[in-house]
Amino acid sequence: MREAYPVEQAVGIAHFVSDPDGVGGRLRESPEDFRVREVERFDTEPADADEGAYPYLVVRATLREWDTNDFAKRLSDALGISRERVSWAGTKDKHAVTTQLFTLRKVDQSELGDVSVYDAEIAVVGRTGRGLQFGDLAGNEFEITVRDAERPENAAEIQSALKSFGGGGKSETGGGSHSGTAGVPNFFGQQRFGSRRPVTHEVGLAVVRGEWEDAVRAYVANPYESEPEGSQEARRAVEDHFDERDWQAALDATPERLGFERAMLNALVESGGDRPEDFRTALEAVPSNLQRLFVNAAQSYAFNRILSERLERGLPFDRPVAGDVVCFAEQVDGVTVPDPDREQRVTERRVETVARHCERGRAFVTAPLVGTETELGDGEPGEIERDVLDDLGLAPDDFDLPGEFDSTGTRRSILVRTGLEIEEAEDEDSLTFEFALPKGSYATVVLREFMKTDPASG
Repeated sequence: MREAYPVEQAVGIAHFVSDPDGVGGRLRESPEDFRVREVERFDTEPADADEGAYPYLVVRATLREWDTNDFAKRLSDALGISRERVSWAGTKDKHAVTTQLFTLRKVDQSELGDVSVYDAEIAVVGRTGRGLQFGDLAGNEFEITVRDAERPENAAEIQSALKSFGGGGKSETGGGSHSGTAGVPNFFGQQRFGSRRPVTHEVGLAVVRGEWEDAVRAYVANPYESEPEGSQEARRAVEDHFDERDWQAALDATPERLGFERAMLNALVESGGDRPEDFRTALEAVPSNLQRLFVNAAQSYAFNRILSERLERGLPFDRPVAGDVVCFAEQVDGVTVPDPDREQRVTERRVETVARHCERGRAFVTAPLVGTETELGDGEPGEIERDVLDDLGLAPDDFDLPGEFDSTGTRRSILVRTGLEIEEAEDEDSLTFEFALPKGSYATVVLREFMKTDPASG
């Protein structure tokens, strides 16, 4: 196995699973090079259905270079409604063209006629009795173009290796395109932890350990070379003031663009920042979804570490060994969606039976996103899980936390397998990848195997 880049290792991704050199190239030369469309799992009534019974208007929006949260705020402002009346099922990449559903509570479709949102197309889908929630999304379809590929001819060999890793044989190849299946470890991608400044898991680990001051310091100070020099300078100044307990000076040194950092520091100014609970209050000064993200990132980091250790020990990803916990899956519009609520422990006696389910895409081996209700595996898989948690100083009970930081945990498939088509352009060194992934899986985790470029260089 090839060793991952340092910035990947920092978030628990230790290896590539394909050995051939990558195709190289660049992502996101333009937003149109990264297209995402939701695979929807949400029933609607006709748009003229009774608004009393179905108070939510469902719209499909195609967005160009929009952060999902920013678009929701822009849309609510345009409609003259509270941001809380806009909901969606999944947050999408900003530097992309994305198509997804939104629900608008107590909005009539006639009100959309006056809405003008830059770089967004909005179409009415229907009405429904409840707002969209995380979990309503089945998956995403991707069409991604890699520009200036240095070795496009290597794509077929990489795809063959990934098909074998996912439990299949050699890929079918021919002409200027390749099609088949590909399997990769279901790592959490770089953006889960902060693409430019991967610190959210560091904050989360400190929170779970009850080290509230360290959690705040990791977020407001802690400069990274990959962020703008001005931000680095500000964080170095904050670090000095942090040691001096001069919270006003730390706040003054932090530019307006670092809004969440300023919110934390302002809370310390108001409380005095002398007690552990003052630092917890500072963390609670940021939006609730960011508070949850801190702990989720800690869980994701541990998950990535578990997968990396499984790779190093040579355990399979496409089939179970005794001691594994598997979950069963369902098909939604051609996307295989693992269901962590339907799980089964694998005993020595049932290994072969469950392996056949995995081979057919009906079940997947899992690893924990550890929380208070997590039950770890048995045998060697359970040993890996316990070793990683011990090394991180974590235990399931540690996630019994106040407010938004609390997490019961779940389990997640360790393998993502997808049908994959690769088209080679005739007149330039570019490759277009088309594939679909279940919700929560990262397109960049598939593409990193093909490109093998250093995320820090982009």
